[in-house]
Amino acid sequence: MMISDPITQGLASAWQHLDGALQQDAQHLECDVLIVGSGAGGGMCAQVLAEAGLAVILVEQGPLKSSQDFKLQERYAYPDLYQESAARKTKDKAIRIFQGRCVGGSTTVNWTTSLRTPEPTLQHWQQHWGLSPLSGAALAPYFAKAEQMLNIQPWLNHNPNNALLAKGCEKLNWSYQSIPRNVKQCWDLGYCGMGCPTNAKQSMLVTAIPAALNAGARILSRFSVERLLIKQQQLQGASLQALDAKLRPSGITVTVRARQVVLAAGAIGSPAVLLRSKVPDPYQLVGKRTFLHPSVMSGALFTQTVNSHQGAPQSVYSDHFVWQDGAEGECGYKMEVPPVHPILLATTLSGFGHFHQQLMARYPHLQVTIALLRDGFHPDSPGGTVQLREDGSPVLDYPLHEFMWRGARRALLSMAELQFAAGARRVFPLHEQARLYRSWSEAKQAIASLPMQALATRLASAHVMGGCAMGGDERSSLVDHQGQYRWLSGLTVIDGSVFPTSLGANPQLTIYALALRNAELLVKRLRG
Repeated sequence: MMISDPITQGLASAWQHLDGALQQDAQHLECDVLIVGSGAGGGMCAQVLAEAGLAVILVEQGPLKSSQDFKLQERYAYPDLYQESAARKTKDKAIRIFQGRCVGGSTTVNWTTSLRTPEPTLQHWQQHWGLSPLSGAALAPYFAKAEQMLNIQPWLNHNPNNALLAKGCEKLNWSYQSIPRNVKQCWDLGYCGMGCPTNAKQSMLVTAIPAALNAGARILSRFSVERLLIKQQQLQGASLQALDAKLRPSGITVTVRARQVVLAAGAIGSPAVLLRSKVPDPYQLVGKRTFLHPSVMSGALFTQTVNSHQGAPQSVYSDHFVWQDGAEGECGYKMEVPPVHPILLATTLSGFGHFHQQLMARYPHLQVTIALLRDGFHPDSPGGTVQLREDGSPVLDYPLHEFMWRGARRALLSMAELQFAAGARRVFPLHEQARLYRSWSEAKQAIASLPMQALATRLASAHVMGGCAMGGDERSSLVDHQGQYRWLSGLTVIDGSVFPTSLGANPQLTIYALALRNAELLVKRLRG
């Protein structure tokens, strides 16, 4: 089958692309709207604004790649496409964070799971954050539009990794569902995290961004935003730093003057730009309440071959424990499975030496389940804080409190019970003091006594939310429900950083829907 490549075709036509690594001299550019970040928020926003006739510049820190560059090998994908080569961690190194750093952002490398915002989350936002305009009914048209644009539909062809999650749920009478994915003519390869080589994944890279560029938008890749340009409480643009081929600052700057800046650099990147720019922030909220869905993991060995690296990475989930104690109750958790590739597995597994080697040797028989802890709804779950290092780069300080650790232990117990119910011969929670357990009763007793501690309990996250919270009260939120920054004219935030809590679900589709809504509202404001 011939694979259409919209990136190479567009670059060969009239697309306007400026690559920071090829930049020789300083430049001054002008536009109506400068969009910082090209992921779910920035990409969707660029299409809406450009097709409305506005002059748009889209800037991305990472490189512009196409399907021809995606080699299905971890050794290339992680350094080329991820923040900090997929080794980004929280300040204490306890939680590994996966975020994209390329045109399309995390939508280029995510696992395609596309779920609407859970109704309990929207109700919590309305009741506690003054977000009455964001009801399920009000957002439904935007969810439907995003689903239509990105061909989002439930995926029913479950690989063994996902099928075992479903089997365990059935044995225990726990609820589970099929996952909708944003794919078209998918080859079911299982390498979504390394960039889609067939352009089946309907990421921003092959959908909204080409649409925006076809409508006349310009894209700047390999540029970082040094700071926003502010004069008398009015935002006037941004100063950019060109990056070389290894994404190091080259010393060449580009200044962009704009009527409006849309910040869409993600829940770590957007607060970092605001902190570097020293924006007005009377209640010291920038970077606060950043959430991760910290995820604990459980491995299981089966007699049969599982080959968890093959097929759609995620196609089954269980929300059986997410809302069991209510939104403000004990920490709920969502269960999914991750794809299992060798480098990812080897750098995530607990244990050393012979133990680690033996587990790696049984890689084809391995099934892994993850539990995403729902953070931010309870007073004892305040999330983390984005800070700046001495060089201006961001780091997330995310201490874990007893509330979250209680959730982590219950999640490890649930996953072990589920995996034994699905037929596992051995189960091992990813924890430095855990071992292979032969039965549910043995695992139950052992997990109950494992110390829940940072660096002992393995944690990871691919969901970063918050840091620029939206709400109705200026004392607790930086932006309103349209994303307008309260203390500067000309600045709108459109990405996952505006969530006042985590979601309790994968964030991709929520960002698309909010971006469609708030970009349309921005067009109306700019037209007066």
